[in-house]
Amino acid sequence: MSDRQAKKIACLLGPTASGKTAAALAFAARRPVEIVSVDSALVYREMDIGTAKPAASELAAAPHHLIDIIDPAETYSAAGFRADALRLVGEIEARGNVPLLVGGTMLYYKALTQGLNDLPAADPEVRAALDADAARDGWPALHARLAVVDSETAARLAPNDSQRIQRALEVFMLTGQPMSALLAAPRREEEAARWQFVPVALEPSDRSVLHARIAARFDAMLAHGLIDEVKRLRARGDLDLAMPSMRCVGYRQAWEYLDGATDYDTMRDKGIFATRQLCKRQLTWLRAMPERIVIDCCADDATAQAVRAIERVSQ
Repeated sequence: MSDRQAKKIACLLGPTASGKTAAALAFAARRPVEIVSVDSALVYREMDIGTAKPAASELAAAPHHLIDIIDPAETYSAAGFRADALRLVGEIEARGNVPLLVGGTMLYYKALTQGLNDLPAADPEVRAALDADAARDGWPALHARLAVVDSETAARLAPNDSQRIQRALEVFMLTGQPMSALLAAPRREEEAARWQFVPVALEPSDRSVLHARIAARFDAMLAHGLIDEVKRLRARGDLDLAMPSMRCVGYRQAWEYLDGATDYDTMRDKGIFATRQLCKRQLTWLRAMPERIVIDCCADDATAQAVRAIERVSQ
């Protein structure tokens, strides 16, 4: 099925604090919409404040999917997201409703629209060995090790990006090939897509406006009990900083603060900085999509503009 024949599905994408939820709910007020979350943090139960999970009233405004689907001790992959999202889009259309994908996890969007490469599954023994090496030598040392075997991947990762450094080294240790080479390899042939996913991107014309929103939102999270939320998660006894859930922005910084590794002000500054870095990565992904429809999230009528763009796609 060609793109011309494929049914167009709007995907409202954007960095943290760009106004995605407001635009999605404004569109849902006009059409029978079901929202599919494209967010790797919202999948976790018990993690509400630090993930900026939609409030109960917002969740009630339209059916939401892929929120609160796994425990923080579990993992969820881009492959799992792709399978779930494709299934859900089909089910939503079968009910006569409009599917709207909303989020900022660009790896999930890439997996959905471009398919998946044959990367190996996670190996607990390899990861445990890498964690032990990092505990002894530090993640910058492992980043330097990665630069020797996969300079392309290392060049785009920060020296303390533990999750991605670990994954890239794991892939090399399991396959003997750089992850960058595997990602560049042709994907397996798949059946023609039933849908054409169209990105509607909320992007800032003035990055400082988004930075101010990020700081205000992180302060609001702290005021609404982020530290207590992380205390409850720690008290479970089965979570640690090596888990993807606790690597989420805000949770790592709060955990380290509760460990006594930082003071409150440093924790706040680190949380805001990490969120800004996440925003920068999200914008880099978006700007690599020439087909996207760009909405200035700093504009006073950004929500209305986004709704009109989604309407055009969803006709």
